[in-house]
Amino acid sequence: MSIIQDSDLGSLDRLLHSFTERPQALNLDTQLPALLHALQADHLDLLPLPGQGHTLQRWQTLARVAGCDLALAKLYEGHTDALAILSECSAAHLVGNGIWGVWAAEPPSARTRIVAREGNLVRLGGRKAWCSGALQIDRALLTAWDDQDQPQLVAIELSHPNKHIDVEQWQAVGMGITTSVDIAFNEAPGIAVGHPGQYLTRPGFWQGGAGIAACWYGAAQALADYLREHCRQPRQDPHADAHLGAVDAALLGARAALRECAAWIDHQPVADASVEVRRVRAQVEHAVEQVIHHVGRALGATPFCRNSHFARLSADLPVFLRQSHAEKDLAALGQQVAHVPAGAWQL
Repeated sequence: MSIIQDSDLGSLDRLLHSFTERPQALNLDTQLPALLHALQADHLDLLPLPGQGHTLQRWQTLARVAGCDLALAKLYEGHTDALAILSECSAAHLVGNGIWGVWAAEPPSARTRIVAREGNLVRLGGRKAWCSGALQIDRALLTAWDDQDQPQLVAIELSHPNKHIDVEQWQAVGMGITTSVDIAFNEAPGIAVGHPGQYLTRPGFWQGGAGIAACWYGAAQALADYLREHCRQPRQDPHADAHLGAVDAALLGARAALRECAAWIDHQPVADASVEVRRVRAQVEHAVEQVIHHVGRALGATPFCRNSHFARLSADLPVFLRQSHAEKDLAALGQQVAHVPAGAWQL
């Protein structure tokens, strides 16, 4: 089956448009899983795999979806990331029908363990936190820990009863629709994917991390479009013009960083991309924070209160942006670049 092509983007935009324009969703958005399945039915989830010459096209599609809705982008990115991981781990035969997620968060308060194993068939115990879309998707890849204390990817079916979904702790407003719950497993069955430790050591781990930054960028670009439309109106508003100038400069830097990183990955698809991806995530995060700041100051309260698309993006983006670990990520980047040879920053 062929990957998504430029000619498919018209179909993608048509499906996204009505979702973008829907009224504000205060509770679980029943349209979200329906749209995900519609995208899959039209094969609009078959993005180019990272590192195979079309990484920028992959990120452009992620940005396009994020500009529509970040809850949708969270689940769409997770699904497409799962497809890429399955391919990279020689497990594409597991894809089947349905929407996938990837659950790899490892907070100290929750750990999933492999309690029994027979070949590739495993049984899971313990807990997994931050299970985004658990009420909306069909399958998931999650990290579980084996006897050697290494993370093992495991594919699970969400329909199996040997687990308990805890929704009580999920109190989010921003990104609330994703319902990123905790799940407790009681000898729940799964299929081991790849070898222990492969999730973290494969090239796609860092390549996928840059795809998240493309989602941040897409949402910020959509917010910036509201400011640009405001500045096109026949009125004198020099302060808004100044805010738009600052937004344009911020987006230019982030866009250039994403394009450069995509080209680097395509030229060196199996290389360690940790420095390049940490750089681009830091660059895009800073740009997005600038966009949020300037757009809000320029436009005031009106779009936050009277435009459902703007309001959702504005509520969701600061939460989604916290997939960055802020100073922890910057410190890791600093430790790496401290050993870069002199002259590496020259123009």
